[in-house]
Amino acid sequence: MSGDSKVFSLVGKGLKLDTKADIQPHLDALQQIADLQEVHLGGNTLGVEACQALADVLKDKKTLKVADFADIFTGRLISEIPDALRALCDALTDHASLVELNLSDNAFGGRSAEPMVNFLKNNHSFSVLKLNNNGLGITGGTIVAEALYEAAQNLKAKGLESKLRTVICGRNRLENGSAPVWAKAYAAHGGLVEVRMFQNGIRMEGIEAISKGLASCPNLEVLDLQDNTATLRGSRAIAACLPKWPKLKTLNLSDCLLKPKGGALVFGALANGSNPALETIQVQYCDLDRKVLDQLGIAIDLHLSSLTKLDINGNWADEEDECIDKIKSALAKHGHEDALLELDEMDPEGEESEGEDEEDADEDEEEADAESSAKSSAQVDDTDELASALAKTSLTDAK
Repeated sequence: MSGDSKVFSLVGKGLKLDTKADIQPHLDALQQIADLQEVHLGGNTLGVEACQALADVLKDKKTLKVADFADIFTGRLISEIPDALRALCDALTDHASLVELNLSDNAFGGRSAEPMVNFLKNNHSFSVLKLNNNGLGITGGTIVAEALYEAAQNLKAKGLESKLRTVICGRNRLENGSAPVWAKAYAAHGGLVEVRMFQNGIRMEGIEAISKGLASCPNLEVLDLQDNTATLRGSRAIAACLPKWPKLKTLNLSDCLLKPKGGALVFGALANGSNPALETIQVQYCDLDRKVLDQLGIAIDLHLSSLTKLDINGNWADEEDECIDKIKSALAKHGHEDALLELDEMDPEGEESEGEDEEDADEDEEEADAESSAKSSAQVDDTDELASALAKTSLTDAK
């Protein structure tokens, strides 16, 4: 138990709790906390019976604010997880004080998304949802997003507003197949402040859909789409939506393959001055050339006086180039000389001669890929197989 009498933690103890008897000593300690606010269980592995016993205790802990169940199923069979997860989620459905649910780093797979649905649709109190690295895939991602959308619709029917503010759903192979449903869900939860969907294999059409959905979220402060594929179409959508996010503080588009034309659109939008609150811009490894980086320098000089972190590493320029000097001067003008991060992997010989025809060809190729992706989303999601393999990893190996 934590030194804070309102926090219960077993984090990192490496416990293997299969049965009610296994977990009972810890439940006894948990029950002694009259005004429990946080539970942290990461770094242990819980079986179905242990989770059901834990759920029975948590049902009565109505003051609970943070339910941190990240990394609690290592080594479990994929067939065990649905019942264990359902018990925990259902136990929290009526908790009006709950603020955060964290289920990250559990190898669910798409088939384990359904046990979360009842909670996601019917608990209207939580504001932070963390589902990072769960192997949800297109199927699981669609189930989660649809549940969030239905929750918003239920609230709307009652004349109430959503309290959802943060969604972290990275490393889940969501791809384009689930993107339209996520877009619909985001648009329905207009109070969102932070959205992180990094490393999901989302391509240009998906980026476009998600951006348009988030356009209905005027209070957005953090957008992290790192390591997806935007190219021109996705970049155009992001650029068009930037004026909708006047409170934006963090924009992470690193490894999103903006390319020169896409980067020009994004930086051109920033140069219009609609995002003065930006503190962090990350566009590393985006195939940006000197001309586009020069545009970024102009945007910083004109309107980005709050920028304190800028990552442009891995793009097509040299540290000694004029465009880099312009960026440094613009940052210095606002008193942020140290904002620019390391430039140790710049590529001054990058393919700056890439023409419009080549980019247009890329667009055509990605549209063809999108059609293929749409067809594959109708098939059985292979992410469950990956999740099953991950789940079989022993707790010892995971450390």
